[in-house]
Parts: sequence; structure tokens; C-alpha cells
Amino acid sequence: MLFGFSGLIIGGKLVVDNSIGIAMDLGISQKIIGLTIIAAGTSLPELITSIVAALKKNSDIAIGNVIGSNIFNILLILGISSLINPVAYNQIFNQDFAILIGGTVFLIIAMFTGKGKNSTGGKPYY
Repeated sequence: MLFGFSGLIIGGKLVVDNSIGIAMDLGISQKIIGLTIIAAGTSLPELITSIVAALKKNSDIAIGNVIGSNIFNILLILGISSLINPVAYNQIFNQDFAILIGGTVFLIIAMFTGKGKNSTGGKPYY
């Protein structure tokens, strides 16, 4: 387990560092690098963890990983960023909030009404 965790951290760092180097050599602006490569590189460990969990038929871990990551990013990262540089409210955000709330409601409905696990030792129906 320690080996896998270390591999995720080192692999993510290697991807980000080398991707930044290649992008800078190609003359890509730092804003584009920050919006794409850094975002993808910091999400790779979560993506790999979710893929491995799904392959091992532990879809609950994969779903929990995605939900937990989103909650963490919305509450902690946005909160700390807002303390450093306050985010002014804009009415354009209303559409984003509506999509966020709609997605959350859909997820809750799907979690509680979808096919659950049966009584055969916790194995899924499929």
C-alpha cells in the first residue's frame, strides 16, 4: 500500500513537472499551462485511484473519491482562495450554481434509488 501511494505521488509530480517543461518549450502561455496541465496532473492520483477501485469492483470507493474531491475543492480551495483574494459575486454564477445543485440532487436520487447491493455478501447485482 505504501508503494502504491508513493507511486501516485511521484508519478503525479513527474507528469506535472515534465508537462510544464514541454509546454514551456513549445511556447504555451503560463495561464494555459495552469488551466490544463496543472489541473490534469493534480487530478491524476484521484483518477488512477478511482480506476483501480472500479476494476476491483469497489465502485463505492471510486464514487466517494470523486464526491470527496469535489467537496474538498469547493469548500477548502475556494474558501482559502477567497480569503487571499475575495471573489466578487457575478450573476453569471447563477447558471453554475443551478448546474451544481441539479447535479447534486441527481446524485442523491441516484444513490438512494439505484440498484443497491444484494444479500449475497455485498456483491453487486451485475
